[in-house]
Amino acid sequence: MIQTKGLRHSYDRNNSFQFPDINVGKGEKMLLLGQSGCGKTTLLHILGGLMKPEQGSVTIGDTEISSLSAGIGDKFRGQNIGIIFQNPHFVRSLTIGENLMLCQRLAGLNSDKAHVQSLLDRLNIGSKFRSYARNMSQGEQQRAAIARAIVNKPQVILADEPTSALDDKNTDEVINLLEAQAAEHGATLIIVTHDNRLKERFPNRIEL
Repeated sequence: MIQTKGLRHSYDRNNSFQFPDINVGKGEKMLLLGQSGCGKTTLLHILGGLMKPEQGSVTIGDTEISSLSAGIGDKFRGQNIGIIFQNPHFVRSLTIGENLMLCQRLAGLNSDKAHVQSLLDRLNIGSKFRSYARNMSQGEQQRAAIARAIVNKPQVILADEPTSALDDKNTDEVINLLEAQAAEHGATLIIVTHDNRLKERFPNRIEL
């Protein structure tokens, strides 16, 4: 489902990264583990098509996303890749429901209010459809970020440090939620983190 070959990227002489090759099948899950400064977020942005590598390729299904033009790449990402950032970012002037419907439109899909409401219901934040992110708790915002990542039923879900600020109980809850949503949609799940607590949950992992 997602495969990389020979990825390299550098910002300057002192910040250059060479990444191991990745091959994760449809519906499988992988942990990319590493400490700060090892290029985890850079790799996640390359996997998600937000950055182009200096060398190497990223292929999702039959599409080499690293070779797509900006416009086509944006549309492909919107329809096929869900990204959960370390800090949730929402359009402040829109409600949570409107943010999710915006994601549908940006991916070239029709807005489906009923689908968005159903998704929020399944994540136990159905009452927050008309709420603004600034009025929600951190946990509610995190669930909303997961909803936004999966609203278009992506083939690949990428999560950047989803448990870094959580205690053990909430860490288990978030990982269970991510795994359940990935399984429901048959999506490949890749978590990028420095959180060693997740090692036992992900036997399929790469340490950067």
